[in-house]
Amino acid sequence: MTAPLIVSASYRTDIPAFYGRWFAERLKAGGVLVRNPYGNKPYRVSLAPEDVLGFVFWSRNFRPFLDNLAAVDRQGTPFVLQMTITGYPRLLETSTIAMDEAVAQVEHLVAAYGPGRVVWRYDPIVFSSVTGPQDHLARFAALAQALAGMVDECVVSFATAYAKTKRRLDGLVAAGADGFDWRDPPADEKQALLIRLRDIGADHGIRLTLCAQPDLLVEGVAGARCIDADRLSAVAGHPVQAPERGNRPGCLCAQSRDIGAYDTCPHGCVYCYAVRDAKKAKRAYADHDPSDPMLGASAPITIGLGNTGRRVPGGA
Repeated sequence: MTAPLIVSASYRTDIPAFYGRWFAERLKAGGVLVRNPYGNKPYRVSLAPEDVLGFVFWSRNFRPFLDNLAAVDRQGTPFVLQMTITGYPRLLETSTIAMDEAVAQVEHLVAAYGPGRVVWRYDPIVFSSVTGPQDHLARFAALAQALAGMVDECVVSFATAYAKTKRRLDGLVAAGADGFDWRDPPADEKQALLIRLRDIGADHGIRLTLCAQPDLLVEGVAGARCIDADRLSAVAGHPVQAPERGNRPGCLCAQSRDIGAYDTCPHGCVYCYAVRDAKKAKRAYADHDPSDPMLGASAPITIGLGNTGRRVPGGA
């Protein structure tokens, strides 16, 4: 029998915004299948209350997921909400909710579940002709003021120019979209912005943390723990013990299992690292079956659900 784990749902896709019914089915069934993004073989993750130390939910829109949060709360499993609010122009974020709506959701969630539940993410920071340093400072200051007293942490990171991300951003440049241009500035320019954001956050009681980019850390900005056992412990009212085991260099997250799938989020954010092909992601969302035990399945999988982390022999 395996030890209970923290479940992440999900940094690979937006489960709360788009896959709430699927999650409800998986919670009822007591487990989920996840395709290993590197080996492609599925493994089982138990969602039974006794096997889950806590949930970390990631989203840009929690409103479609409110009933699911209530169900998780009723079963007594602690959870933390990572809420991304950037408010970038539609050129970069084609279908995210408006900033005012996002702030209203945070207010509702904090009122319903108490302080410490919601972590604001201003992430990733993109340097472009429509999101320059002054734009970031103004937008961040407005959001920090609106969220003051509701959140105590803001996680930031700087966009990484993965090939798929660079291709989409360069596509906007080639298309001549509003004279768009983008760049990946040197470390000192990023750190200068971090210092300004740190000070703005501090003025509103919000500490700034930086996700998995330790080479850019500045005084007063700590490394982020997005899967944070201490925060889960605080909201649970009892210790949630999980070893630190990040998923990439510089990651300080506690050990967890993510139950999402890449190339399934239809938000269409141009800078997204989790989507290689936006059309494929939209098709995956349109075609998904809420009763399927796995997101992003290319064919039905009928293997039963078992203990957390058990690999499926001969899985596709």
